[in-house]
Amino acid sequence: MFKNTEIGIDLGTANTLVYSKNKGIIFNEPSVVAIDLNTNQVLAVGLDAKEMIGKTPDHIKTVRPLKDGVIADFDITAQMLKHIMKKATNSVKVAMRKPNVVVCTPFGATTVEKKAIQDAVSSCGAKRVHLIEEPVAAAIGADLPVEEPTANVIVDIGGGTTEVAIISYGGIVSCHSIRIGGDQLDEDIIQYVRKTYNLLIGEQTAEQIKMEIGYAPIEHSPVSLDVRGRDLVTGLPKTMTIQSEEIQEAMTESLLRILESIRATLEESPPELSGDIVDQGVILTGGGSLLNGLQEWLSQRIIVPVHLTDQPLEAVAIGTGRSLDVINQLQKKIN
Repeated sequence: MFKNTEIGIDLGTANTLVYSKNKGIIFNEPSVVAIDLNTNQVLAVGLDAKEMIGKTPDHIKTVRPLKDGVIADFDITAQMLKHIMKKATNSVKVAMRKPNVVVCTPFGATTVEKKAIQDAVSSCGAKRVHLIEEPVAAAIGADLPVEEPTANVIVDIGGGTTEVAIISYGGIVSCHSIRIGGDQLDEDIIQYVRKTYNLLIGEQTAEQIKMEIGYAPIEHSPVSLDVRGRDLVTGLPKTMTIQSEEIQEAMTESLLRILESIRATLEESPPELSGDIVDQGVILTGGGSLLNGLQEWLSQRIIVPVHLTDQPLEAVAIGTGRSLDVINQLQKKIN
């Protein structure tokens, strides 16, 4: 039997998550698509496509159709969403006919970028598409009382963007969005290894380095990792041992820019909300918040408590789905 389903989609630069009110997270895979250039057909989506990055022949291209949290390639995003909806339907084992969908958008997204997201989701057969700003979705997913007139400070470090927002009474009081996130940290590592060791590494290797030996600028017990890549001098494969202090140094500039955006947002806080911030602190969400030592470093630098939410990777998707119940009230306040 067909029924209208309500789902929330976190259409992220790095990962796309789908949340169903009854089943929770029903899809969580990388926002990557593999395409056959000869036929323009989609060969793989998500984890299968991510495993193909940097390993395909010339006629197969792996694409990340979202950049900085917004659509960079509309057609590929629409195709990706169709595959995602199909996979999500199979996992729920219920036919989804014209679901009501809530999709999150970055705070700084333009009207054109928002319209592109709406159109892409509508093309998959959604009955209604609502947009919610990412910091609000993250705050709802982190179980913060967004409907109350108290300050909720959210720092959402995603793949393409970092969004820092003070939310009170269902709306954004102050927000800074910068196009720096996990992808930029990976790029910093790639460039550092290239300049220092003449070694060319791929995105997946950089991400692995970041996760295993990447640290925020705090004191830590040094660790090392063997890294494989292509020697730019000889052109041959090569293995190097890299220390955690080097990776820490490579990422520091980008992390300082994230810190600046947090400070700038806090400086814009109305005096009446500043007391709440001192008491409740700042909540970290997003995959980038899992960087080793980040929570400790930020609390030292901004001198207010910094907490990591229970499910940082899934907070935005959970919040997007939960907001379905109160979307009309939130929509009025956001618009």
